[in-house]
Amino acid sequence: MSDAIKHECGIALIRLRKPYQYYIDKYGTHLYGINKLYLLMEKQVNRGQDGAGVANIKIDVPPGHRYISRYRSVASQPVADIFQKINKKFRKALKKNKDKARDARWLQENLAFTGEVLMGHLRYGTHGANEIENCHPMLRQNNWRSRNLVIAGNFNMTNVDELFKKLVSLGQHPKDEVDTVTVMEKIGHFLDEENQRVFDRFKGIYENPDLSDIIEDNMDLKRVLHRSCRDFDGGYAMVGMTGFGAAFVARDPSGIRPAYYYADDEVVVVASEKPAIKTAFNVEYDQIHEVKPGHALIVDKYGEYGEHEFVKPTEKRSCSFERIYFSRASDPDIYSERKMLGKLLIPQILQEIDYDLENTVFSYIPNTAETAFFGMVEGLEEHLAKQRKKAIMEGILFEKDLDRVLSFRPRVEKLVSKDVKLRTFITDDSQRDEMVSHVYDTTFEVIRKGVDNVVVIDDSIVRGTTLEKSILKMLDRLGPKKIIIVSSAPQIRFPDCYGIDMSKMKEFVAFRATLQLLKESGLDNRVDEIYAQCVAAIESGNASAVNYVKALYEPFTHEQISNKVADIVTPKDLKADVAVIFQTVENLRKACPNHSGDWYFTGDYPTPGGNKVVNKAFVNYMEGKGVRAY
Repeated sequence: MSDAIKHECGIALIRLRKPYQYYIDKYGTHLYGINKLYLLMEKQVNRGQDGAGVANIKIDVPPGHRYISRYRSVASQPVADIFQKINKKFRKALKKNKDKARDARWLQENLAFTGEVLMGHLRYGTHGANEIENCHPMLRQNNWRSRNLVIAGNFNMTNVDELFKKLVSLGQHPKDEVDTVTVMEKIGHFLDEENQRVFDRFKGIYENPDLSDIIEDNMDLKRVLHRSCRDFDGGYAMVGMTGFGAAFVARDPSGIRPAYYYADDEVVVVASEKPAIKTAFNVEYDQIHEVKPGHALIVDKYGEYGEHEFVKPTEKRSCSFERIYFSRASDPDIYSERKMLGKLLIPQILQEIDYDLENTVFSYIPNTAETAFFGMVEGLEEHLAKQRKKAIMEGILFEKDLDRVLSFRPRVEKLVSKDVKLRTFITDDSQRDEMVSHVYDTTFEVIRKGVDNVVVIDDSIVRGTTLEKSILKMLDRLGPKKIIIVSSAPQIRFPDCYGIDMSKMKEFVAFRATLQLLKESGLDNRVDEIYAQCVAAIESGNASAVNYVKALYEPFTHEQISNKVADIVTPKDLKADVAVIFQTVENLRKACPNHSGDWYFTGDYPTPGGNKVVNKAFVNYMEGKGVRAY
């Protein structure tokens, strides 16, 4: 509850399909593309606040002029920092050349970021220090324009070790063994081979410098991507630009990571979220399309585009956390899905409060759970409507009873608000929890002490530490009889290895609850047996075949684990009773039928690498290793 989960990163791509002068003449500014990229990134800033980066390619500028520009930042507001620098560069250059502000040729030959292909990236780091070198876009440079490559992505690979060894076997000497470098170098290797293939085909027919243009016109990016990505195991949405202006966005075969695009006669646009495209280009949602799993949207040097299958698609397993938490709820589909998640919790909530709505106050933890809260209230209203109908049908003899039935509404209050101005600098452990608890403010005197129940919904409960150290203590000061904590997401039982910062088993309160249940039930030996199975599978190279960790949870019901979570997170000195309700996996699938990626809840991973990661993560836990399992 209010434990920050690091998002998957955000990507953006803009291809201006007409000459640069066209946009200056039509829109009255040389900043059309840059302004649109800024909007795309600012509207996705929820996806990455550790850093940001932009890159730009100019098409067909004369030799001797720069055609690739890149800025990256790890400032506290990286997107603003980058675009302030770009604007400063423009202002400085035009200060003495005001007459050139509408001259596309002069601008492109003298100013950076005046190209037709623009890329943006927002970073939420799941691995590596928060340093500029870890920020995308990554650049692979060469003096041949067609061998230059710029890459940014929203991805994590589970088989980095294998991919690294593959690069070494190809004769490369990668500078780092991380997925970002490995992915770029692998694509770069096959981009080089494609250059050589086309060169060999046309040498002797054409001479330089014409041969360079012939190579660029005959490069097969679909072939490059197929050869590069066919052995990737992970979730990814990658955006790439070549030095000659061709670009692509490639999506993993299970559709784990999101990518959407819009195109008209002026632009081709790609982003991680649909609302960003709608806002930046003022288009209708039905004009925005999803890049299909296993496909790449490829835009050639001339601005022509198409979707091409580069790896065979598998069952679509799009990340359900995108719907629960990550993506903005301004997307109409996500908004309705989050409301449904709240509504589907009503039967569990009513049972927990013994249907006592008169003495129950409903609220939420700001701010991402707000939409699910609206759905919960809507579900309560529907329940009351049925009760009114039933009461009337059965016949009410007294007018005052009828008035009470017809006028009753759920008691809804904003009990918790976050003080964004308050920061904690206390490092002393004895004082830190106390200071953290004051990050939240509470609304007093709306709860009848010792009488009312309090139901508070949030989007997810991961570690449970914020609940124990802050939220529950704060709510207890209001004097409720009972506190019911509700998660619109199911119990997080397994690590994620495709983009979310949830990689260590010990961090999951549902996992800790299950271990306690096993101990209390005299089933400790099950833990040792599963550990032995995982170790044997890893040593034999078969760890990708089966998720052995699923067996830990089999002896217990959903409710038993939820009840044990409540025991774990309840401080010893709390006066109120505490209950914890989690969304069921069945209801998650009802609410989000088109996004069935639920491996962190079910352990059903979409790639073999997921099984390997969970087995290794459990071994790491048992051996006391606090490292990622991939």
